[in-house]
Amino acid sequence: MSITDDILGKAEGIEVRIMDLSGANGSEPLETVRGFSSLAHANAFARRYVRDSMEVCRPRGADAEAARDAWFAFGEDAVVSGPEGAAIEGGWSSGSELADFAAAPPREREDRNWRMIDPRKLAAEEDDDEGEDEA
Repeated sequence: MSITDDILGKAEGIEVRIMDLSGANGSEPLETVRGFSSLAHANAFARRYVRDSMEVCRPRGADAEAARDAWFAFGEDAVVSGPEGAAIEGGWSSGSELADFAAAPPREREDRNWRMIDPRKLAAEEDDDEGEDEA
């Protein structure tokens, strides 16, 4: 194990399972995102994803309780796990920050910009860069 693995966490097998809280998909994830460079990357993605979902669900002028209730009714959770949804040590959980998220919108746009660090987008950009190098 390298020092990078010790600090950032080893990425092999890490996935983020996007769960529909409305129950429309049952207990199955809407999607499973893979390809993270580290556990820290997966945690940051999941945190931003949930933060964004909370803001999408937040009723205008709602207090924290109404925001939380709306998220539980219509939002999406992001669960950091190992392969096949196995629990993983150090994986971020929405329960640890949900009250803070519901209490107030984020101060910075970046706090909810999960698209910027989406490993699927990053992989597509790398593929595009490789294609340009070959031309």
